[in-house]
Amino acid sequence: MTDYLFSVIIPTFNRRDEVHDLLISLQKQTFDHQRFEVVIVDDGSTDGTNHLVESMRSSVDFRLRFFQQDHAGPGPARNLGMTQAAGEYFLFIDSDCLADERWLEGLANAIEQEQPLAFGGPDGVLPEFSPLQKAIDYAMTSFLTTGGMRGHTRKRLAKFYPRSYNMGIHRSIFAKLGGMNNLRHGQDLEFSRRIVATGAKVIYIPDAIVYHKRRTSLRKFFRQIFNWGVARINLTKIDQAILEPLHFMPAVGADTFIILTILAPFCRICRYLWLLSLGAGLLILGVIVIDAYRRYRQVKPALLAPLVALTQVFAYGFGFTAAYIWRIILGKEEFTGFVKKYY
Repeated sequence: MTDYLFSVIIPTFNRRDEVHDLLISLQKQTFDHQRFEVVIVDDGSTDGTNHLVESMRSSVDFRLRFFQQDHAGPGPARNLGMTQAAGEYFLFIDSDCLADERWLEGLANAIEQEQPLAFGGPDGVLPEFSPLQKAIDYAMTSFLTTGGMRGHTRKRLAKFYPRSYNMGIHRSIFAKLGGMNNLRHGQDLEFSRRIVATGAKVIYIPDAIVYHKRRTSLRKFFRQIFNWGVARINLTKIDQAILEPLHFMPAVGADTFIILTILAPFCRICRYLWLLSLGAGLLILGVIVIDAYRRYRQVKPALLAPLVALTQVFAYGFGFTAAYIWRIILGKEEFTGFVKKYY
């Protein structure tokens, strides 16, 4: 018999202010505060995260625990959290997220009804988030971009694998499979793939939402998405089933457009195809503007959405292509992309 229904595990690295906001959102949960604990694993922060957590112990009425490790990455940090967790279910949420006040209640209700061994939910934005954060949210959640692959619509184009920004497992999964691997990026996807491969019941819980602050500049967003393209190939070398035909599309689109742009001045048919692809692209971007405005009812996020969507496609496509050439064609060792470790 476990002490709690949930152990909320939060890996963090130099996100002091965001950890503060996340803990406040957990204090506002409608779920019984005596039925969950919060386990923070600090991955070698230098911004005083430890002092913040200590100072907040008296302002929350749930069990708050804190562990530290050397800078080893989010996968090992989550693993440390799981070894220390006392709950029946381990929940993962990123330190740059806020939990909706009914997050835990929604998870508990779905668990009671369906008895899954693993599950995941969506991420979104709050009205006070910046226009760029809303535009990034659109790119990450819309069916016109990657929402169909990441579990934000009921009409998914690829298999649903829970992601660590909003994910949970029964403690028996950890006992059976062990934890996440040490990959710099994509360790949660590989973990989810191993869970699905066992035949365990995995469900999507649309009502259990978290609010994701995401990257605060296009440059940071590009680097993050480039690394995700790289991660898809690195993960494929571990488990080929992780790579589906749909995952080639951003790379094919980005690479083809660049090649046509280079060849267009010298080749009539290339110029025709370039104009055709440019026209189709502009049409899709126009639809994105309209759809983003319909969602947020604000002009700035709507105008930023196509720029962010283009950044997403080209960043993922270039990362995917670079890693594919390096690992699949040339047979080299793991391709790392940008070396910064993200949380």
